[in-house]
Amino acid sequence: MIVIVAGVAGCGKTTVGSLVAERLHCQFADADAFHNEANVAKMHAGIPLTDEDRKPWLHALGAWMDGLTAAGQSGVVTCSALKREYRDFLLTGRPAAILVFLQVSREVLDQRLTARHGHFFPEKLLDSQLQTLEPPAPDEKQVRTVLAEGGPAHVADQVIAAVWPDGEPTEPLPGTM
Repeated sequence: MIVIVAGVAGCGKTTVGSLVAERLHCQFADADAFHNEANVAKMHAGIPLTDEDRKPWLHALGAWMDGLTAAGQSGVVTCSALKREYRDFLLTGRPAAILVFLQVSREVLDQRLTARHGHFFPEKLLDSQLQTLEPPAPDEKQVRTVLAEGGPAHVADQVIAAVWPDGEPTEPLPGTM
């Protein structure tokens, strides 16, 4: 099982994703670590990434997910996955993957990004992310959406409930610690 925790900058995906991975006793990866140096430099300079910029990043995320699956392991990874084509790329051919999109109001995003220090993604790029955003559609069967405006533990609970609506798994996931 691969859980992708997605959303725009400031939605809490890294904090929530790490909590979900901890609860499920599985590997965690932050998609920011998969960006090449050129992408990080562009974002740090306040320049929005293009679809071409994102291709190697998405391929690296897909390779990480495929590696876990091939090894019989489970994991949680964060990823903005702003466009449907990005979500389709990450989910197509990966039946053990599910994406949970964290939905947050603009006001809360602004508050969170203003309070965040030392991250390469500047607050001024939020507008470009919101312009790029294609909210998940009802026909995206491997995608769930949760409102992520509560505390991180509460949102982690919501993510787990979205993935396992009948209750959190009582048996360890494949390849968990």
